[in-house]
Amino acid sequence: MKLNVVPAKTGSLWVRQGIRAFWKQPLALTGLFFMFMASMSILSIVPMVGGFLALMLLPAASLGLMAATREVELGKFPMPFILAAGFRTGAEGKRNMVVLGAIYALCFVGVMGLSTLVDGGEFAKLYLVGGSLDVETIMDSDFQNAMWLSLMLYLPLSLVFWHAPALTHWHGVPWSKSLFFSTVACLSNWRAFLVFGLMWTAIFLGTTLVITLIGGLVGDGDFAAMALLPAMLMLASMFFCSTYYSFKDCFTSDVIYA
Repeated sequence: MKLNVVPAKTGSLWVRQGIRAFWKQPLALTGLFFMFMASMSILSIVPMVGGFLALMLLPAASLGLMAATREVELGKFPMPFILAAGFRTGAEGKRNMVVLGAIYALCFVGVMGLSTLVDGGEFAKLYLVGGSLDVETIMDSDFQNAMWLSLMLYLPLSLVFWHAPALTHWHGVPWSKSLFFSTVACLSNWRAFLVFGLMWTAIFLGTTLVITLIGGLVGDGDFAAMALLPAMLMLASMFFCSTYYSFKDCFTSDVIYA
């Protein structure tokens, strides 16, 4: 396995490749992302341990969406079982995926726990349990500080885990080394990832703005609410498609595992 350092403009290429792959199988990939979200939601309602189990599932589920993108790139139709690709390997591969999930869940809970020191747990409760979000809560300075602190802490966490599931699955890298190599790859290619992140931020914000403006022009207050959900599902599916290409360009190997 070899780590590649790519130019900054490659970040925009990943975005375009993800969007292009999505439109080859839009219904299938949107459906897979919906299944991924539904599985997380169903697990979350399990008393006591549901939320933690849902967080443990995230690395494997994100790998499943990357594997689905690879299937599309190979001209195949991504079937629902592709979401479990991380657990359809040998015993060592399954163990690596479980360990990665457990570490991710513990770290995420730690991030939320630190945010409670700022606002008494309001942001963590809203994020993990759900509930209504009103203007008064959004404007509260402690809530905003907790939100920004969580974001600042989550960014390095996401870099550590960005490539880790794919490295263990396709390159047979042990979980500990996969976390290390993922971190090194993201830091080495920070310019490309910065472009990647800025482009997706602009796409999400721009889409939201356009839908809101159209709703205002047609005078239909329900239009934006009805249109935003499918639009965000499609964009999120495109985003996860693009993560596959970021992994593909950051690492090369003589062996690719199925």
